[in-house]
Amino acid sequence: MDLTSFVFGDYADFLAGISRYILPVLAIIIVARCVRSMLRERYEPETWAYLYLPGEIMVPLRHWECIIGRARSADACIRHDSVDKLHACLIRSATGEWTVYDLGHGETQVNGETAGPGGLAIRDADVLTLGDVPARFVDLTEEERASLLKYRHKPGRLVRPSATLLLLTAFQILLTLQQMVYNSDADALCALAFGGYCLFQWVYFIVLRASGQRGFEVEQLAFFLSSVGLSVAVSSVPGAVLRQIIFLGAGIGLFLFFGIWMRDLRRMKSLRLPALIAALVFLFLNLVLARVTYGAQNWVQIAGFAFQPSEFVKILYIYAGAATLERLFVNRNLFVFIGFSAACVGALALMNDFGTALVFFVTFLVISFMRSGSFATVFLAIAAAALGVFLVLTLKPYVIARFQTWGHVWEDVYNTGYQQVRAMSAAASGGFFGQGAGNGWFVDIVAADTDMVFGVVCEELGLLTGLACVASLLGLAGFVVKNAADRKSVV
Repeated sequence: MDLTSFVFGDYADFLAGISRYILPVLAIIIVARCVRSMLRERYEPETWAYLYLPGEIMVPLRHWECIIGRARSADACIRHDSVDKLHACLIRSATGEWTVYDLGHGETQVNGETAGPGGLAIRDADVLTLGDVPARFVDLTEEERASLLKYRHKPGRLVRPSATLLLLTAFQILLTLQQMVYNSDADALCALAFGGYCLFQWVYFIVLRASGQRGFEVEQLAFFLSSVGLSVAVSSVPGAVLRQIIFLGAGIGLFLFFGIWMRDLRRMKSLRLPALIAALVFLFLNLVLARVTYGAQNWVQIAGFAFQPSEFVKILYIYAGAATLERLFVNRNLFVFIGFSAACVGALALMNDFGTALVFFVTFLVISFMRSGSFATVFLAIAAAALGVFLVLTLKPYVIARFQTWGHVWEDVYNTGYQQVRAMSAAASGGFFGQGAGNGWFVDIVAADTDMVFGVVCEELGLLTGLACVASLLGLAGFVVKNAADRKSVV
């Protein structure tokens, strides 16, 4: 008697069939609860100082780094013709000292002394002159800030995370059931992997709850997506389940480590240059040691483990880019980042990994816009990239051939359109509710479990579950956009 029959008896097939319809519903409810809770949360930024303008107008300074100007995008907006769109920058140090920097126009003064790009200290009751507008700077003490906290709006009532975690546990149990019924290659290791992962997420929740953590929506969405990914791994390469669990555990460990490490702003700043150097080293390893897989030189194998160094570069790239935002007005920071971006994209082009190069370029556009607030800067970068794309397509014409195939996949279903046609066919055969985890044929197509995971998910778990996965990613992106501006440099 196998494990499935021992646990579920003669009802295994019946339960697995019913679970096909329950699983997508659970996926939608889990994602909806998490996204709803994340988007309902209201964050009221703490006020650190004020600028008192003529007419008793108070302009709050709510970040450790505040851009002052006439533009709506400025952190402290002062509507006056003599004030430039981005006029000056006020920065608070970790020890509480404030410094004002002129953004290149020489019309910023503190008590009559001109503040240049090198900065000038500003203290409580000093007069900051911006163009023709005098403003008295008022720095708040800890006691004054504490009194203001009493009047901050409380965040909206969040969805109970324990209930969402129970739903997620039920989702994982149904995934395990389907794999053990439909997948002949899945054995007790599958149940052990899902059981261990489920246990770990409950331990994680209990420990962080005991430490005072309130919101778990981001982690729960990550657990949900990882569960779907683990199911895809069991369907395609059951023997690699243990390795997948190890990498999941390592990822969660790094998440916890960086969550603690990044609380020290000064420590984070000190790692900007090492992060940039580490990224270049990873790219060099990619170029020297990686083997060519499906036309791209991106996989390195060490001690039986294959990994892509460029995946680590993505994290380091964003870290180094975010470091340039710490001093928005220093052109040197942006120029270094532009050179770094060019090196990364150039190395990825040499590896023929143009998909990752596109991800890097879009990230560069976002960081450049956040730094400058100028669409002209973004358009200039896009124009330069268009020239680069033209050169790539001229030197590597097979790249444009792959793009052209997307619109004509049915014209050559056994050659250029092979994967796309089968991905669409598999997704269509899954319908809304799927064939069941481990019960699909698309996993046998080359690179289905790496490059075309969405097709596997839609076939086995249904279009509704696939859309829930997409919605969870959009929810995370929306949460970041919603909170990034408010939480800026505040610790």
